Amino acid sequence: MTNRALGCAAMALAFTAPFGIATAQVSDDVVKIGVLVDMSGVYSANGGPGAVMGVRMAIEDFGGKVLGKPIEMVSADYQNKVDIASARAREWYDADKVDMIIESTDSASAIALQNLGRDKKKISIFAGSATSALTNKECSPYGIHYVYDTYALATGTGRAIMEEGGKEWYFLTADYAFGHSLERDTVNVINEMGGKVVGSVRHPLSTQDFSSFLLQAAGSSAKVIGFANAGRDTQNSVRQAAEFGLAKSGKTLATLLIFDTDLKGMGLEVSQGLQFTTGFYWDRTEETRAWAKRFYERQKAMPTMIQAGAYSAIMHYLKAVEATGTDASEPVIRKMKDTPINDFFAQGGKIREDGRMVHDMYLAEAKKPSESKGEWDLLKIKRTIPGDLAFQPMSAGSCPLVKK
Repeated sequence: MTNRALGCAAMALAFTAPFGIATAQVSDDVVKIGVLVDMSGVYSANGGPGAVMGVRMAIEDFGGKVLGKPIEMVSADYQNKVDIASARAREWYDADKVDMIIESTDSASAIALQNLGRDKKKISIFAGSATSALTNKECSPYGIHYVYDTYALATGTGRAIMEEGGKEWYFLTADYAFGHSLERDTVNVINEMGGKVVGSVRHPLSTQDFSSFLLQAAGSSAKVIGFANAGRDTQNSVRQAAEFGLAKSGKTLATLLIFDTDLKGMGLEVSQGLQFTTGFYWDRTEETRAWAKRFYERQKAMPTMIQAGAYSAIMHYLKAVEATGTDASEPVIRKMKDTPINDFFAQGGKIREDGRMVHDMYLAEAKKPSESKGEWDLLKIKRTIPGDLAFQPMSAGSCPLVKK
């Protein structure tokens, strides 16, 4: 064979070889993942150490390496403070060479991380923050909103309660980006379905005494009290609402974001009958039970949707790194968007151009104590909400990345 022929054959081989083998490139010879969580505050049980565990399990299940290079994880407690989240993320990017960040709660910090990720051209995955702004005006070509958002929560829970006759609402809302977004999205559902909001009150994050707020709600004409808060704030406000006898007086308590850990924290005697929307339940299928059992063995608690979603998101990210042969953000996020998610967390999940991961959500109801057969047998799934109905259509959004 001539030298020219040999050269052509070599070129052909290069173009037909698998992309990951031919051009594998990993910056700094390590794929480094940052996990920002609330370790001890109001949202620590929902995400927190359990989200770190979910990421750790994903790395271990992937084999600890990708493209022949080690996968490392760093984690930090950002204490639900925007300045701490921003400073730590900037330090990770600039000094520690972190390739991507996944967070587990707090919408205000998530928006700051979204903006920083856009500036640094780094992938940001939001597993716990809820504000729908992340896929609207605050969207980024490098941002993925993976588990749930305020639009899906409002669509699932708000619509279900409206269909049952709860037409007049009063909101008790956490006074920051998440609470405002959740109230706004639920109000849109109420207005669309011919309901009415008769009042609202906003409370600081990590409030201990909700009595004054609940008395205002009790004194209103509202049939429904909408709790646009989360974590320990939801536990404290619902528990105190029970002490005031609001449900017994005929008020419907609408918990717009609640987790298995909250139900367990309050106990089924208090939480029974609460309807809410979730993206995951550990006891839903054989696959969810198998993964949850492994998680429980490590964490001594069943996983929330945030913790399960963190595992799923990191596995999807690492598969994209492997498939593209690089940890560079642009090809990796394009591969993530081009590849459906099919695992125990989501079937037929799809990441849209605005960064929204669309998957089925579930309308759930807390069980009565007499219905529970175990410590974590806390809820029942009432119905599946298909992803295309659960999440805001891109055509109705305001993400500048989406062509109208």
